Amino acid sequence: MSNTVSGLPIGRGLLYLIIAGAAWGTAGAAASLVYLTSDMGPIALSFWRCAVGFVLLLAVHLLRPRTRTAGAEPLGRKALRAGATGVGLAVFQTAYFAAVETTGLAVGTVVTLGAGPVFIALGARLTLGERLGRAGVAAVAGALTGLAVLALGGGGTTVRPWGVLIALVSAAAYSVMTLLTRKWGRDGRADAAGTSLWAFAVTSVCLLPFAWAEGLVPHTADPVRLGWLLAYIAAVPTALAYALYFAGAAAVRSATVSVIMLLEPVSAAVLAVVLLGEHLTAPTVAGTLLMLGSVAGLGVAETRGVRREPLPA
Repeated sequence: MSNTVSGLPIGRGLLYLIIAGAAWGTAGAAASLVYLTSDMGPIALSFWRCAVGFVLLLAVHLLRPRTRTAGAEPLGRKALRAGATGVGLAVFQTAYFAAVETTGLAVGTVVTLGAGPVFIALGARLTLGERLGRAGVAAVAGALTGLAVLALGGGGTTVRPWGVLIALVSAAAYSVMTLLTRKWGRDGRADAAGTSLWAFAVTSVCLLPFAWAEGLVPHTADPVRLGWLLAYIAAVPTALAYALYFAGAAAVRSATVSVIMLLEPVSAAVLAVVLLGEHLTAPTVAGTLLMLGSVAGLGVAETRGVRREPLPA
């Protein structure tokens, strides 16, 4: 099951993506606690999670043993990859938060995460030559149906065209980031850890002026609790999750990546039921089962496809 292009085994890449998607799902609950604890805004929160995540990854990078390998990635392409990924990440996060503020959490989530797999599937077919096949199309359709049922099943949603447009911008930025990660990971010279590190640096610089305008330093009556929450958001759903995401996205087909990342709302829904005391509704169960089934189906198809690929001479 080894991916002969990126060097990472497909099974490990799928595991990395599953962990990343589940970790991303915890960020919403932690962010809600941040908002209850302080007056921090969403852009400032994005800045701090990326800035602190950069510091954490930098510490790990400095502690890693230095090794030089043949065929290392050129410095110019490293800078291009970090810049493009960082800008894409900044647009993705900022536009998503703006869409949620404009048209609500449910619609913003469905449009952003739902349009992502469609954009990625089309982009991967046109730019990377990756085919979904009938099983892949069915899995993507099932995942998007599950997402819609999970997010919109409770009703009471309001659709605002401007918010939907912003959500589509967020989905497009996420798609470009995923496709570039896959493209650059094909030759095996892209360093996933380096991508995460310097992408966070670029994202932090992009978000800093907007976070400054919103209010960079929050007011809180419980600074210790706020500090722990920010540390968790920066460490687990940011530094760890994005490092695993960039590593897995370089090894796994782009459309599969986009569907596995839909585990984020599943994880968030499970947390809402288990930790926040929300009721387990029929749409929650149906949407979760549809999405988990689609993720499992694409995972099996991915590993079978790799087994059928001939090894290079």
